Amino acid sequence: MATAAVEEIRATSYVGFDSITQQIEHKLLKRGFQFNVIVVGQTGLGKSTLINTVFASHLIDSKGRLAADEPVRQTTEIQAVSHVIVENGVKLRLNIVDTPGYGDQVNNENCWDPIVKYIKDQHSAYLRKELTAMRDRYILDTRIHCCLYFISPTGHSLRAIDVIVMKKLSEVVNVVPVIAKADSLTLEERVAFKEKIRAELVYNNIRLYPFDTDETDEEEIQLNESIRSVIPFAVVGSERSVIIDGKSVLGRKNRWGVVNVEDENHCEFMHLRNFLTRTHLQDLIETTAQIHYEAFRSKQLLALKEGVQQRPPTNQ
Repeated sequence: MATAAVEEIRATSYVGFDSITQQIEHKLLKRGFQFNVIVVGQTGLGKSTLINTVFASHLIDSKGRLAADEPVRQTTEIQAVSHVIVENGVKLRLNIVDTPGYGDQVNNENCWDPIVKYIKDQHSAYLRKELTAMRDRYILDTRIHCCLYFISPTGHSLRAIDVIVMKKLSEVVNVVPVIAKADSLTLEERVAFKEKIRAELVYNNIRLYPFDTDETDEEEIQLNESIRSVIPFAVVGSERSVIIDGKSVLGRKNRWGVVNVEDENHCEFMHLRNFLTRTHLQDLIETTAQIHYEAFRSKQLLALKEGVQQRPPTNQ
């Protein structure tokens, strides 16, 4: 039945319910926020360094081999690290999931399965807690909100494994591709590489975040378009400070000069950080709940319903 339009009425005097936004903000600030990110890419692409640079904190250590006699990982491992970061009174519980060993073998067939399984397991754990009769008031949310997918800066095209894995991951999580160690490419090579990647993503029907929905307004559509025009983000990470014109900045120094991580003329790190923290943090969380988790939840509940219907009746 169609809902009748409700007339909007202006209060003749001040009531005070406009303060509800402040009340919500106060409760949320006390509770804090949860953000879960998974990083996927070959060893040596600077995944740990980039995460530490984005959140301006040393959060995870490199998982690369440091010694010649250290064995190569035979399978893709899953390692989660949790931290609480505080900024201007806002608490962010950050859960970083690393995937050391991914893509490091000669035969990488199905090396993505542990990653997809891990993401689905988090959905499954949340669903079980949600369906519990005496469930917690606030369910611990370990669902993955963002997948940073690291692309090797070859300058040619996506590897076959990149196409397959991004397609698999985009079905269950918000995938954000980044070109790692972009300072190894010239500006012309970087532009051409990004164009090739975007063309391959379209050709292979890989639908990446951000998404536009019926609720997306004109301003948000324009913002999403500007993000899509930059993706994949060509980034450089560094936890080291270097001096440029007497000013300390995060960068990488070599014999030809300094790559300033926070200079938009050098790389797109600032675009990525602004996207992850300042413009789309909440939307990444909401999209996970409303699109990816909802699709998983519907599928599981339908399967449960069909299983009950097919069960033979018990004799009374």
